[in-house]
Amino acid sequence: QVRLVESGGGLVQAGGSLRLSCAASINILSVNTMGWYRQAPGMQRELVAFITSGGTTNSADSVKGRFTISRDNAKNTVYLQMNSLKPEDTAVYYCHADRIRGVNLNSWGQGTQVTVSS
Repeated sequence: QVRLVESGGGLVQAGGSLRLSCAASINILSVNTMGWYRQAPGMQRELVAFITSGGTTNSADSVKGRFTISRDNAKNTVYLQMNSLKPEDTAVYYCHADRIRGVNLNSWGQGTQVTVSS
């Protein structure tokens, strides 16, 4: 059983910064792709950024230049550094692990609320 626990959410003013953490119960280097998703009220869940086991990263166009995904392999933790936050970034942010080698995980964390005031 894979457990993902997000933390670091909170209330911040527009233009501010926040750093989210996702602590995993497994070796994140064994996970094909670790990702951050978000879901705003009334909206579908969307991919924000991801990092592969090989270290390749990418992010959604809406957050490029503002958000950075990274990891600490020794701590089995994935981070999402969010800078220049905008009110439209307000959402519940979720951590996700897709699979380990040939085994599907499709594991989600419980989510952490990020609220950006104008």
